[in-house]
Amino acid sequence: MAGWNPPRTELPSAVLPSITYPDLSTFSARLYGALVTSKPVDFEDEQADAFAEDVPGNGVKIIGASALQNAGDQVVSAGTVLPWLLTALGAPVGLVGLLVPIRESGSMLPQAALAPLIQRRTIRKWVWVTGAAVQGASAAAMALVAATTTGAAAGILILIALTVFATGRSLCSISSKDVMARTIPKGQRGQINGIATLASGVVAVTIGLGIRLLGEGAVSNIVLAWLLIGAAFAWIGGLVVYSQIREPAAEPVEEDALNWLGDSWRLLRTDAPFRRFVMMRTLLLVSALSPPFLVALAAAGGAGFGGLGIFVMAQGIARMIGGRYFGRLADRSSRRLMANGALFASLLIIALLLVAQIPGMKGSVWLYSGGFFMLALIHTGVRVGRKTYIIDMAEPDQVAEYVAVSNTAMGILLFVTGAVNAALALLGAEVALTFLALLGLVGFAVARSMPEVSARAGN
Repeated sequence: MAGWNPPRTELPSAVLPSITYPDLSTFSARLYGALVTSKPVDFEDEQADAFAEDVPGNGVKIIGASALQNAGDQVVSAGTVLPWLLTALGAPVGLVGLLVPIRESGSMLPQAALAPLIQRRTIRKWVWVTGAAVQGASAAAMALVAATTTGAAAGILILIALTVFATGRSLCSISSKDVMARTIPKGQRGQINGIATLASGVVAVTIGLGIRLLGEGAVSNIVLAWLLIGAAFAWIGGLVVYSQIREPAAEPVEEDALNWLGDSWRLLRTDAPFRRFVMMRTLLLVSALSPPFLVALAAAGGAGFGGLGIFVMAQGIARMIGGRYFGRLADRSSRRLMANGALFASLLIIALLLVAQIPGMKGSVWLYSGGFFMLALIHTGVRVGRKTYIIDMAEPDQVAEYVAVSNTAMGILLFVTGAVNAALALLGAEVALTFLALLGLVGFAVARSMPEVSARAGN
């Protein structure tokens, strides 16, 4: 490169000083350098070093595929769009209550069992591609149901499609972190997660604005069916992009080592830092489980379908603002990001409950949508921090197992926590929110005690 004056954003050459990139003038290199800020940092193994020149291209592809996946997720949302779809189809209200457990726990519970199947493979990007295809097909199936069926039958078919969807989501969850750990060095992973989150926020705002403009009662099941078709195409685009990643081959796990149940229990029993991470993750549910109660309180105050648009836009704006910013904070210290997120979420809930006691404020859609926005912003940080922490805490060959076991454990703990919270909600949404706020305060203390794993901690 003698005599060549690099541009200001010559990030790729700063990733691994010992590696010379063949062509820093490529579009991928320039784009990656503009999006991701990094300090010199090495990969964890020699094989990944050989793929260092592919970091810019791989990073751009991961961002693009993740953004497309997140765009689809905004439509197949168990907290916003799908409940409205079931209502438009005339499905029983009881089926709506099954959406979140099926989508969230259904995608986490199978992961410990699926991880050994992934660990047998030397190239694991194809697992993500398969998962994206499953999610796209499931979204298309939901669209078909929305356009042709109504009543209880439609609700049951949507739940079946959502169950299949959750399995595809599970495959993508495990494999994406595994692939990132072997293709992207520490110090950049949080930013990639954050940029993809920002892109999904843009989509959410667009969808929310469209819903808001359509107004009260103007949206039919056909409109929602077209949204689902768009989500299906988003996953198709994502799998095409992801399939182009250049991934170093992993060492497959021997057949006799694939005792997933025993290995999962062993990991939780013997790995104290990992066990504390799982416990901390449960306590951080405050920012994930609180928002639906704010939506319920707003609905009880008279908010109609137009109000849904406000909440969808609020979530999207939160992701747009927080995605990239929190990504950089996660690379500095994902531990501090998670801890502060739990603290701020708890204090925010307590403040909202107090303000709601002021005459004229109880049931205000603007009070609860404002609180929803703040919680969505905080949850964006917690989610980016959690994803970055588990990748950074594990060795490259441990990532798939760590992610799978933690998610399976969380699937169980989410059911337990959700059941307790649902029982408390019978006494009122305010009681459930108080319980979650207390949970978050404990989570703050536990997160503060976790070890620091970020490459750039203290910088």
